[in-house]
Amino acid sequence: MSTRDPRHYDVIVSPIITEKATTASENNQVLFNVRKTATKPQIKDAVEKLFDVKVKAVNTLIRKGKLRRFRGVKGELSDVKKAIVTLEEGHRIDVTTGL
Repeated sequence: MSTRDPRHYDVIVSPIITEKATTASENNQVLFNVRKTATKPQIKDAVEKLFDVKVKAVNTLIRKGKLRRFRGVKGELSDVKKAIVTLEEGHRIDVTTGL
């Protein structure tokens, strides 16, 4: 078992559990919310060390925050960075069980 560096927990904020993420899991992909300043190599290293899997590729996207109203008060949702992690064949992550 590889060593878990506490910094790896700072890179990955949470797994994304949606219908789209479930569909992506059929293609050996897992979706995570990640820190906005995280780079692809940091995300790859964190996933490999925390879950003991081999990562094939990492794609990232930033969803821009939107203006929302709640009871007449304007507010803005913050920007969110997401990572789509493709795993090598034979490797799986069950995000519902946690670490």
